[in-house]
Parts: sequence; structure tokens; C-alpha cells
Amino acid sequence: MIETQKDLYTRIEEACAYIQSHTSQKPEIAIILGTGLGDLAKRLKDKEAVPYESIPHFPQSTVESHAGQLAFGKIGEKTVAVMEGRFHFYEGYSLEQVTFPVRVLRKLGAETLIVSNAAGGMNLSYAKGDLVLITDQINMMGVNPLVGPNDNRLGIRFPDMSEPFSKALIDLAEKIAKSKDIRYQKGVYMGVSGPNLETKAEYRAFSRWADVVGMSTVPEVIVGVHAGFRILGISVITDICDPDHLKAVDIQEIIQVANEAGPKLIQLIESLIKAM
Repeated sequence: MIETQKDLYTRIEEACAYIQSHTSQKPEIAIILGTGLGDLAKRLKDKEAVPYESIPHFPQSTVESHAGQLAFGKIGEKTVAVMEGRFHFYEGYSLEQVTFPVRVLRKLGAETLIVSNAAGGMNLSYAKGDLVLITDQINMMGVNPLVGPNDNRLGIRFPDMSEPFSKALIDLAEKIAKSKDIRYQKGVYMGVSGPNLETKAEYRAFSRWADVVGMSTVPEVIVGVHAGFRILGISVITDICDPDHLKAVDIQEIIQVANEAGPKLIQLIESLIKAM
């Protein structure tokens, strides 16, 4: 139910009002689940779900592996909101639409944002199925979700991006991964617009600057910082981007690898939330 005539703040308020009329749960933590990573939502206690299509002004996910609903429930003693499916620039949405749910989740009261994604590994020391704790990001999408008039009720005009991902959350996630014997990496995420995968030349160039590459996350994190979230980002490596030995990748293979890595990601996120 997308509508652009009303100002952004009004649309956020209307979406929140609808959601609050369908659940009394007030999230402390928001989680965005990427391609093939939807099983976490099935494990929520006291789960309630609101379909995206029913929420005023929400985009609709067109990605086949995304459930397309906002789930509320508990992990341990923490109330969480889980986006079962996200929106991408390549689907034809504006970045304001792509990041609209982040605004709504902040308005609902969440203060921590955990963002996951399926990504290509340009760092050749990585392996398929590795979890990568994102330490920083590079925006190569050619667009920015904050372009345009700024509403000071949503955030300041020039948000600082010196620490988009919380060092404290990265340290906690790293400690938990070690204690659970979960293989992990730390690295820089590069966001591209997609939907095509990269050329060999692009992988060679991009690997000088970043460790992983994907088609999401960056705009959500920019808006998350603008909105005042503390943020943790986790990538699941679904393919290795070696320009000298590049193999064609199809989406079903990516989904399969993400599904296989899902239990490790769920264990890490659940343990992290319980430790917060």
C-alpha cells in the first residue's frame, strides 16, 4: 500500500498506528533477515505477524525467498521485531521506500538494529557459509537514501558515519562466536545496486576496498544511523568471487548456501540478544 503524496513522517506514523492496532508488543530490537535466512522468525516465542501488504505505505517484497511479513515476539526476555524479507533498489523502489521499514521500526521503539544478508566473498580467505561481522561499509550504489529535504524529527542533516556498526556489538558477537565455535570473519561490506552480478574486472577493483559485496544493507544502515540505531551487520558468504576462477552463480544455489548457514546465524543472533 504505497503512497507518496503524504510527507514521510506522516506515513511513518500511519504505518506505526496500524501495526500497534494489531500487536501490543513493543520491540527493543529490530532484525532484518536476508535471502534464505528466514527461519529465525519461526523460533520467536509469542509470535504475532503483520503482512507487509496490509501495512499502510509499506512496499511489497518481490524476492522469492522472502516471506513478506513483520513478525513480533520474544527471544529470551527481549521483545524483537523481525522483517521476514527486505526491499531492494533493484526491485524498482526508491531508497526512501527501501528504508521506510527502518524508520517504522525505530518509531515503534526499537533501539538496536541487526541486519543480515547473503553476500559474495571477495576476500579469498573466506569460504562459502562463513559468517562475516561487518566492520564498515562502502556505498557503490550511486544513490543515497538521505538525499532530499531533511526532517529533523527523524534525524540530523549530516549524520556521522565514523562508526556505522557498533564496535561493542561486534565485540560481543565475536566473543559469542568463539564460545560457540562458530566460524566467522570480520570485514568491509560493499553495497551495489544490482541486479546483475559483478564482472571479473569489477571484482578485481572492488576487492581492493572491500571483503564482501551485496545488493542491500548499505541504505538500511545509513538510515539506521540517521535514525539513531546502534547497528550490527552480519553477512553470510554464499559464493566466492575469485575473478581468476569465476563460476556462474544462480539464485537457487545462493539460497541453498544461505539456508545451510542459517542455523549458525540463528545461534549467533539468539545468543547475542540474550546476552545484551
